[in-house]
Amino acid sequence: MGTLYSDIPSWMHRLPAGLKLLLLALSSIALLALSDLRLQALAFAAIVLLYASLGAASRPTRRLVVVAVMASALVGGLHAATGQPWLGLASGLRLVSTTMLGAMLTATTRFGDLLGVAEWLLSPLARLGVPVERLALQLGLMLRFAEQFFVQWQRLADAYRVRTGRAGGWRLLAPLTIHMLITARKVADALAIRLKL
Repeated sequence: MGTLYSDIPSWMHRLPAGLKLLLLALSSIALLALSDLRLQALAFAAIVLLYASLGAASRPTRRLVVVAVMASALVGGLHAATGQPWLGLASGLRLVSTTMLGAMLTATTRFGDLLGVAEWLLSPLARLGVPVERLALQLGLMLRFAEQFFVQWQRLADAYRVRTGRAGGWRLLAPLTIHMLITARKVADALAIRLKL
């Protein structure tokens, strides 16, 4: 499977995964709590500077950020069309800001480290008889497949653009679905063997 993780070291690679997840959660809550558009713009500028400080380590996630910018422009345009341009701008800033924060986490944190944090967070449920390892694995697989979906979409879009010179758009849905189903089947077979299901 492809990944958005970057092996190019940055200052954020040195932070523990748990701390990064905590900071991501607190930052996201703070962004939602901000109602003043000027404060949201300042927070967005600070996040852009943080993202830029990763340098080449942010390269695998740049397309994800571009997609978020396009989505936020669409959201802003829809709000402007309904007569609420400031709400659209606020929503767009929040969307791009949280996407950039998540992209920074994804680019600088190994999947195994995130899985370890998930197991630690879920460990109190073990007292209730919940199989924590399997629950953490399911959560990890969900996150990994979301990342894999984006990586596979990028590859198909690049291949289509090289062949035709145009963007793939909806034409990529069928091959993307087939690729993801094949990948899911391979992962399911590997898990069945590994877990002896």
